[in-house]
Amino acid sequence: MAQHSTGYTIGFAALVCVVCGVGIASAAVALADRQAENKKLDQQKQVLAVAGLMKEGEVLKPEEVKKRFADNIKPEVVDLKGGVAAQGVDPASFDQRKAQKDPAQSREAPPNNAKVLRLPNNALVYKVMKDGKVDTLILPIEGYGLWSTLYGFLALDAKDANTVKGITFYQHGETPGLGGEVDNPKWKALWPGRKIYDDKGTPQIGVVKGQAGPPASDPYRVDGLSGATITSNGVSNLVKFWFGPDGFGPYIQHLKAAGGK
Repeated sequence: MAQHSTGYTIGFAALVCVVCGVGIASAAVALADRQAENKKLDQQKQVLAVAGLMKEGEVLKPEEVKKRFADNIKPEVVDLKGGVAAQGVDPASFDQRKAQKDPAQSREAPPNNAKVLRLPNNALVYKVMKDGKVDTLILPIEGYGLWSTLYGFLALDAKDANTVKGITFYQHGETPGLGGEVDNPKWKALWPGRKIYDDKGTPQIGVVKGQAGPPASDPYRVDGLSGATITSNGVSNLVKFWFGPDGFGPYIQHLKAAGGK
């Protein structure tokens, strides 16, 4: 076959595609375990950060992250509808986002302002332990902002299951400098001390346009993100949804009835 013929060119291109495809597939398979481990490690970092067990900007070796997590955090899978611990589900292997996409492990969400389309039957929560007791609850939250779904965690004081201790978002596609300011440590520092529920047990916390007062006198409001009204509204909507009756509301009520255990 002539070196510059059409057949030669097509054959050579096909061979290159096959070789590259095999190489990429082999690399993906070889790195799958490492990618899964890195994903798990990143989740542990996020939980430690929102729990106040890892300082902003602190760099830890993987071994220290794992140790700090194991020494302080107790993962638990809960039945969202029942609000109690799920039976026969291993927290170490449970993937909430994967379950959320599986029709056998999830259900369609009712219409909601957070634009959550499906609810997992079970959810993975984290309990921060101190002196053998639950000190802080860390609950996963998600909902739509302006351009993307925001995924994060909210930390709640276990004593009253109502006072916010921290918030973080670990994945989103909001505009840098605007909605992307959900990552700003100064904005996140405005959340501790705020309250989720009013006296009737209804989620009231929200991000407002402009500035809110201090937690003591203005417990249900957080400063808005300048120039990012839709993202701010999205954060309000997702927090209210996940702490309402279709989210962790039943779980919170069960904890209060059981004395926070």
